[in-house]
Amino acid sequence: MLPLSPHHSAPLARPAPGLPRNLLLGPLIALLLALIAGIGPVRAQDGSGTLLLRFEGGASVEAPRLRADAAITVSGPTARATITQVFRNTTSAWVEGTYLFPLPEDAAVDTMKLVVGDRVILAEIREREAARRVYEAARQEGKAAALTEQQRPNLFTNAVANIGPGETVLVQLEYQQPVRQSGGTASLRLPTVAAPRYSPAPPAVTSAAAGAGAADPVPDREKIEAPVLDPTRQAPVNPLSLSIDLKAGFALGAVRSATHAIRIEEVSESERRITLADGAPAADRDFELTWSAAPGTDPSAGPAVGLFRERVVGAETVLALVTPPEGAAPAVALPRDVVFVIDNSGSMGGASIRQAKASLLIGLDRLRPGDRFNVIRFDHSFDTLFPDVVPADESHLARAKRFVSGLEASGGTEMLAPLRAALADATPEDTARLRQIVFLTDGAIGNEAQIFSAIAAERGRSRLFMVGIGSAPNGYLMSHAAELGRGSFTQIDTPDQVSERMRALLTKLESPAVTELTAVFSEDGVDVTPTRLPDLYRGEPLTLSARMRTARGTLTLTGRIGAHPWKAVLSLDTAQPGTGIGKLWARAKIAEAETARLTGRLTAEAADAAILRLALDHGLTTRLTSLVAVDATPRRPEGARLARTDLPLNLPAGWDFARVFGEGDTPLPPPPRQRRAEAPALQIAAARAVPLPQTATDFAIRAWLGGLLLALGLLLARRRVAA
Repeated sequence: MLPLSPHHSAPLARPAPGLPRNLLLGPLIALLLALIAGIGPVRAQDGSGTLLLRFEGGASVEAPRLRADAAITVSGPTARATITQVFRNTTSAWVEGTYLFPLPEDAAVDTMKLVVGDRVILAEIREREAARRVYEAARQEGKAAALTEQQRPNLFTNAVANIGPGETVLVQLEYQQPVRQSGGTASLRLPTVAAPRYSPAPPAVTSAAAGAGAADPVPDREKIEAPVLDPTRQAPVNPLSLSIDLKAGFALGAVRSATHAIRIEEVSESERRITLADGAPAADRDFELTWSAAPGTDPSAGPAVGLFRERVVGAETVLALVTPPEGAAPAVALPRDVVFVIDNSGSMGGASIRQAKASLLIGLDRLRPGDRFNVIRFDHSFDTLFPDVVPADESHLARAKRFVSGLEASGGTEMLAPLRAALADATPEDTARLRQIVFLTDGAIGNEAQIFSAIAAERGRSRLFMVGIGSAPNGYLMSHAAELGRGSFTQIDTPDQVSERMRALLTKLESPAVTELTAVFSEDGVDVTPTRLPDLYRGEPLTLSARMRTARGTLTLTGRIGAHPWKAVLSLDTAQPGTGIGKLWARAKIAEAETARLTGRLTAEAADAAILRLALDHGLTTRLTSLVAVDATPRRPEGARLARTDLPLNLPAGWDFARVFGEGDTPLPPPPRQRRAEAPALQIAAARAVPLPQTATDFAIRAWLGGLLLALGLLLARRRVAA
């Protein structure tokens, strides 16, 4: 990731002949002070280690303290989560706090409550701008209010207005989430910290190669940024407690978390209660829980089928989870062209780059005779190791391993150009070979829409496999890119997962997908999602949901595994009761409409209309709708000032603060220029991108002021010498 506040050095002009050097000292100091004031962070720290944030009028106020509690109930294929955020104002001022936080990318957020003392205010779902107006009016009137807005499907903000001196208020969010299944293992993820994201500079400050009139790749960049604590200077904040009631629906075997130490209480053979062994650790990494069936009762043996139903508002929703049989793969596998792409930007520093390099080396070792490959690395520039894919022979593999082993993390995350380079296919009509892209990154970017549009437009015959690296990856980018690229998403949280999860992914790559999938219901009037079924890989279930008047008749799934046909017929009468399935269907339909807008299958107007209708009908927070809660009674005294603060976040575990934000006054090196002469112009443009500060400071004004003071000082000095 590009440092958010880089310091750039420039040669100073030499003194004019005969001009006394000491006369330049004052103007130079003025310029230096102006520059420092412009670059300085909008947060400070007092002698006791308390974090201070600037508020209206230029003074500082202590940030509200935040702690969170997550209570999750897993019921078979779905989970219901309640996240309680506790805002505590320890100052004598009235405070408004804004907190940027992540949720699972497939979460259906449908409930928010504001708790002030003994009063509980239930939020209403409204169109986004209308909800914002209601909140702003309440804030001005001195009423307690809370506003939950979606910035990305996995990134939200809570704004809480008029927290009184010494007061504690609670904001409680609820959402529905599907349980992920792969290879006989079920898993649940809870993101806990919004990682700093790199946002490419807007067109006004990019190189001319971006083209005149280009749109800002991240028009809402200020909404996805928050203060981040330097762990070498400040203690972690935002403690999180967690409890999970796991009701798997089958006899449980292993229940594990690779990310956190947990306590497990056995309630019955199919139920467990899980808590964090460390109590309430700081929110600085994703939590992941995995579980599998007890030996001998594995529900994935043979053609695994899960059918669930829920009746809501006069209609039924069905959720189907179907895993094709393992033994249907043909014995002969097609040769492959594999392009490995590795992110070595600053946010990948520390453990992440080591995990990414180890993962890529495993991928190189699994290439077979007859396969071909290439390697691309990127930060704010990128390099392609070979002009095109080369045979996976001993010489080329040795060169690739040396290249990968020598990578270090630094710089920005310009992902678009290397992605397009990986998608570029010299032989698009070659059906005798599989073309696959393995993309290793933490996904810490803000221009997801650009990435999705490029994949949809340029994927051709390629299959894109995303590998999320590190403690707080961008799950929305990873999962949706893999979906658009007709591949899959693998997450590697810790170093000890590298071997197991990379080998599982590579096994999928070596096995042909289930293709040409179709789903046919015997009854009419069924609204199903996804409408275009994805390819499936070994151990990956097909997840399909449908809404109909009554769940009856059959669902017939057909496809091909290599050259062999595959078919499954499901009787909807056998579907078991489920909870939250209707919300998940609506959330999936909203995601499908967003994809259709990005890929041009729907106009922006038609997609927005569909999203808004679904969101309002099902009470869901989306890009177009928000949850707002307002207490009826004004509480802030007339004339009392309101301090407005952004609550700070921890740096994700394993990240290197200096690599992400720059090392104090040390100038950043210029981006390394593109080393391959054969590279297309688009690659060269990426290498020339100017690394700019992404903090919303008045740097430019202060720099001009410093320059003006310097010029005035020089003019006065010349007059003094002349006199």
